[in-house]
Amino acid sequence: MADLETRELEYFVALAEELHFGHAAARLTIAQPALSKTVQRLESRLGVKLLERSSRHVALTPAGEALLHHGRHALNAVGAAAEKARRAGDRQAQLRLVIKPGGDADLLSGILAAYAQRPDARQVDILFGGATDRADHILDGRADVGLLYLPFDDMTGLDHETLAVEGRVAILPPGHRLASRTALSLADLAGETLPRWRGVGWTGAPKGVEGPEVSDITEVMQMIRLGRTVAMLPRSLARPRFPDLVYRPVTDAPTSRLVLAWSQTDRRTLVASFVAAAVEAAGAAGVAGAAPTAT
Repeated sequence: MADLETRELEYFVALAEELHFGHAAARLTIAQPALSKTVQRLESRLGVKLLERSSRHVALTPAGEALLHHGRHALNAVGAAAEKARRAGDRQAQLRLVIKPGGDADLLSGILAAYAQRPDARQVDILFGGATDRADHILDGRADVGLLYLPFDDMTGLDHETLAVEGRVAILPPGHRLASRTALSLADLAGETLPRWRGVGWTGAPKGVEGPEVSDITEVMQMIRLGRTVAMLPRSLARPRFPDLVYRPVTDAPTSRLVLAWSQTDRRTLVASFVAAAVEAAGAAGVAGAAPTAT
C-alpha cells in the first residue's frame, strides 16, 4: 500500500461505515478535526474525491465505495497476517474451530476424539458464529478452521474437505396443505412463502413468495410456528425443535454439503493434522451421501 497507511485506511473505513464524522471519531477515540484532516490528506494523495460532504450529510462517491470495499479486505488481511504470524511462532498455540450452534451434523464429538489421538494434537477452542460470518472468522484469523455449509457459505479464499452430503427437509406449520404427504418435491413447494436468509444468496430452494428476513434457525422456526413461512433446510439442521411442526424430505432438492474449511494460505501442520482427523472421523461415521429422511 504505497499510497496508503494502515491507520489512514482504518480511519476512512470507520467514516465510510458511519457516514458521520462525529460518530466515526468517537468510534476511533480521536478528535473530529484529526479525522477530517486525515481524510483530506488521503483524497489529496489519491487524487480522487472519496466523500460528498455538507453540514448535514456525508455520502460516498464511487471512488469512496471502491476504497471501502477493498479497504475492508486490506485491513482484514493485515490483521490476519499479524495474528497468523503470532500463532505460527507459538508452539503451544491452540486450534480454534468456528461452527454455528447445531451445525456439525453430529460429527463434532467424533472429530475431536479422532484428533485427540494424534501425537501432535493441541487443545481445540470452539467458537460459535452466526449463519453467514464463519468464513470471515477464518479469513481474518479469529479461527483456524470452520464447519461451513455449501452452497450457503462463500468459500472465496478458502480450501475445504467435504465431511457430509445431505438431502434437504421441508419444515411446515401444522395444518399446512402439504403436511399429510410423506415426501415432497421442489414443485410442491413452488409458490410457497419462503424466508430470506440475511447474507445468504442462492439456497437451492424453489422460487416462492418472499417471506420474512431471518438470520438463524431459531428465528425461522418461530416464523414457521406462526404460519408466516415454510422452509427447506439441510437434514442435520432440521432436527425437530418444536414437536408441533412437520418435517418432510424433499426428494429432488439439490444436496447440501458440510465442509471443513481453512484459509488457502494456511499450510501449518496444526491445521493439516486437524483436517486429516476430521476426514477420518467423518468416513468412520459413514455420513457422506446420506439420503434425506422423514422425521
